[in-house]
Order: sequence, then structure tokens, then C-alpha cells
Amino acid sequence: MNVADYFVLVISILMIIVVMLQSSKDDINDAFNGSKTELFKDQKTRGIELFLQRSTIVIGILFIAIVIVSVVLHTTL
Repeated sequence: MNVADYFVLVISILMIIVVMLQSSKDDINDAFNGSKTELFKDQKTRGIELFLQRSTIVIGILFIAIVIVSVVLHTTL
């Protein structure tokens, strides 16, 4: 294992934590009765929700980049 593998492990755990902290806007009851409210459809995300959404995107891009670096390092070694 090289250093990139440890970074992949840490970033994947961090990504799981950030995604689990986000709140879902869908209700389980809407899946069964077919009613979907469109009242809050165009509501902007603000505060901690916006931070979590943006950090998920950044962590996802970092994850993909470090996985590619790790694969390149494993194929050259």
C-alpha cells in the first residue's frame, strides 16, 4: 500500500460522513401514496445544507482524482 491508498480510505470515510449528515427532502409516505408536494420545489438551500452540498461535490472530485492517482501508481510499480 502506498500513501495514495490511505488518502482514498480517509476521503471515502469523510464522504460517507458528509452524505449521511445531509437531510432528505423526500418523505417515505410520498413513495407509497403517490402524492408529491411541489410547494417547496424551488426553495434554495442555505446555511449548513449549502455547505454540506458543496463539500460533497468537492470531496467527490477529490475522491475521483486520488483514485486515478492511486491506480496509476499501482500500475507503474
